Amino acid sequence: MAASEEIIELARRAAEGAADVKPTSWVAIDVSDRLILTEVFLVISAGSQPQMRALVNAVDRAMHEAGEKLRRREGFDAEMHWVLLDYGDVVVHVQHSEDREFYALEKLWADCPQIDLGVDLRADSVGGDEEADEQSTLDRLLTGTGDGEASGVGSAE
Repeated sequence: MAASEEIIELARRAAEGAADVKPTSWVAIDVSDRLILTEVFLVISAGSQPQMRALVNAVDRAMHEAGEKLRRREGFDAEMHWVLLDYGDVVVHVQHSEDREFYALEKLWADCPQIDLGVDLRADSVGGDEEADEQSTLDRLLTGTGDGEASGVGSAE
């Protein structure tokens, strides 16, 4: 059974909140057929710890406005590399770009479908950061311009 439209809409609200902070990339994964505890993983990349903090705050604000309560938050400390925000049916992973490439959640959950949330992050470039303008290994794999075959969803490139 695929993720419900209501849950996809919640993930969309989280992605829209994140879009305001211009993450380097993101992907929504429908894990509803594999997990009983949640339906959607939203995995978001940030180029720096201050951007991670801003993304976490923006997602939390958007979910609060949608009426969702944060059940658990992990990793939100001075040495942020991976912050997990658990809203029940939607779990948001905010990762530093290097950690996202290393842990490759998209590969771990490759048998689960990706969800197009219809949120476009390409409208503006990422905060003038020259490193963010270069395509990361993960983004090359997701867009098929590298050695991978997966398609990209929600890249800021």
